[in-house]
Amino acid sequence: MVNKLDKPRAVWIMVPAGNATEQTVDTLSRFLSGGDVIIDGGNSHFKDDVKRAKTLKEKGINYLDVGTSGGIWGADRGYCLMVGGEISAFQQLEPIFKTLSPGRGDINRTAGREDAGAEFKPSAEDGYLHCGPSGAGHFVKMVHNGIEYGLMQAYAEGFDIMRNAISKELPEDQRYDFNLADIAELWRRGSVVGSWLLDLTAMALFENPSLSDYSGFVQDSGEGRWTIMAAIEEAVPADVLAASLFTRFRSRQEHTFAEKVLSAMRQKFGGHVERPAGG
Repeated sequence: MVNKLDKPRAVWIMVPAGNATEQTVDTLSRFLSGGDVIIDGGNSHFKDDVKRAKTLKEKGINYLDVGTSGGIWGADRGYCLMVGGEISAFQQLEPIFKTLSPGRGDINRTAGREDAGAEFKPSAEDGYLHCGPSGAGHFVKMVHNGIEYGLMQAYAEGFDIMRNAISKELPEDQRYDFNLADIAELWRRGSVVGSWLLDLTAMALFENPSLSDYSGFVQDSGEGRWTIMAAIEEAVPADVLAASLFTRFRSRQEHTFAEKVLSAMRQKFGGHVERPAGG
């Protein structure tokens, strides 16, 4: 996307992270000049943003990294935009971010923000924010996606527990046959675990209560891994986020070699026999 202004020109790209973005930025930079801006709205690694910004700055070209959240619904609802880069470039293009963001809508203001000092940016309430220098936007988006993994895993495990509450291995008077679609809908109404992710879960369960259209194979787009790597570099415990990432890895395999080792040890020390598949 290129804005209509003769000067400066702003080019917004959203391509896969890594080499594709690198090549696109390099190609575009050959056609741009001092004062122009490249906006990376994809999911690049924040360390790549830092390097790109330095390289482009030598040519007088500004670079903004914009973490973008909203999914396919963003076209209707607007996108939450997390911006990193030179503040002057951000201010120059702020009308673009304001237009693409969702605005305040009907979300109640956080108590006290109306009297907050200058350190609290009003644009955050509109759905976009200059988060800091180069890389800051994608860093915030990276952590956003790591949290997303954890939230999704918590919902998934909770609904799985309720689904299996009817198990024949439980005492008969402690079995429950829950309507998960109704429970998801219930939790949307005043519960402290209400969220847009729960809204989408309620929608999916209503459309297909058994979720038979889904295989359970869960991909990860990279930000979850990068979040864990950042946590390691910062020596910050991230138990839930790490576990949710590893569960995504597990979803892509039938049985790992590690699980076979566990089964072999159980059989050798305790005589535990593997239950037949589906048993």
